[in-house]
Amino acid sequence: MMLASIIMPYFKKKKYFKSSYYSALNQNIKNKEIIIVYDDEDKSEINYLNSIINKRKNTILIVNKKNYGVGISRNIGINRSKGKYICFLDCDDIWKKNKLKWQINYMKENNLVFTHTSYSIINEAGKLLYSIRAKKELKYSDLIKSCDLALSTVIIKRDIFSFFNFKSIKTKEDYLLWLEMSKSNIKIMGINKTLSLWRRVPDSLSSNIMQKIKDAFTIYYQHEKCSIFISVINIFILSFFAFKKKIKIFNLSKKLL
Repeated sequence: MMLASIIMPYFKKKKYFKSSYYSALNQNIKNKEIIIVYDDEDKSEINYLNSIINKRKNTILIVNKKNYGVGISRNIGINRSKGKYICFLDCDDIWKKNKLKWQINYMKENNLVFTHTSYSIINEAGKLLYSIRAKKELKYSDLIKSCDLALSTVIIKRDIFSFFNFKSIKTKEDYLLWLEMSKSNIKIMGINKTLSLWRRVPDSLSSNIMQKIKDAFTIYYQHEKCSIFISVINIFILSFFAFKKKIKIFNLSKKLL
């Protein structure tokens, strides 16, 4: 079996794709595959992707017939994958070269099925803003208040996906999955080692505040079965922590100007 499968959903990320892709390609493990899921009805950037991929045997490009959304695209990639470990990399984020080798070895040594790591936040130009430290363990009671992990730091043993998948919502599809996993007593373990760079892109879907509030309500009210009152309270708590993070990023961005 392949050791690691790297899932990269692609939607209008031409500006950043090359650096993200090469950070996956240059990982210092040999037994890996990269699965790019092109999720855009506009097919004009496929030729560009092919010019970067350059017919490499360890890279698979899947082209969706229509725009399914990032959650469904990740499911498509996972279903096509052959790796023992499923790794996620968004097409505007970057990995350090030893990311997979170090993190997977740590998981093997400690018999873990789900890990995430500390990470640094960078701006559009790649300038470092600040770093976020991974909490040692995230339980459901922690996650319901704040989503303190970045998707591109996550590695999950593939067996877990026999029971779980990403849901079709526009944002926070990863947050919903982490909640479902934590409720099922899957240990979400953090590693205090910075192995990824998360890029803050202002025009990204995840930066759309109203969409995030709408999706957060869907998660709490429909999926978590909270009352309307508790759903609203949870949204306020979640938004408070997210706002604190945005203010810190904004202030640090101003210092770089």
